[in-house]
This record gives sequence, C-alpha cells and structure tokens, in this order.
Amino acid sequence: MDTFVQQLINGLTIGAIYALIALGYTMVYGILRLINFAHGDIYMVGAFVGYFLSFQLGFAAGPSLVGLSVVLVGSMIAAALVGMAIERFAYRPIRKYARM
Repeated sequence: MDTFVQQLINGLTIGAIYALIALGYTMVYGILRLINFAHGDIYMVGAFVGYFLSFQLGFAAGPSLVGLSVVLVGSMIAAALVGMAIERFAYRPIRKYARM
C-alpha cells in the first residue's frame, strides 16, 4: 500500500508539471499567435541556477528556509531574464512579418 501511495503522488506531480507546460503553451500561443518551444530551456536555466546557487552559497549541506528562499528567488530572476531576452531578440522581430 505504501508503494501505491508513493506512485500516486509521483503521478500527480508529473501530471501537474505537464499541465503547467501545456497551459504555458496555450497562453503564449493564444496571446501572441506564435508558438514558443523554449519553455523547457527556460525551466532548465532556472534549475541549473538553483543548483549552482545552493552549492556556491553553502546551502547544500543542510536545508534551511533562508537558503530555499534565496535559491528560489535567484532561480526565478535568472529564468525571467532568459525569457525576456528570448522574447526581445527572437519573438519581437518575428511579430512584424506576415503569418504563413
């Protein structure tokens, strides 16, 4: 029974991640009418920055609320900057051209 509960939690977690990715694609395409497949790239930049920050700041030895807050905020800022750069240099120039 313990294995079943763990697998249920794993399935719900993965399903929630897939739902958030699909919602992101739907919102971007619905607003901009351009599909943006860089969600995974931006997500991984945030993950790598979080990993880097946790080890560079010494928070990997023991979990703490302050360490978690610093890593989360740093990861969100890095992912937001990458997302803004992609929008500025890739999607803004594309918007002025005619649709296919």
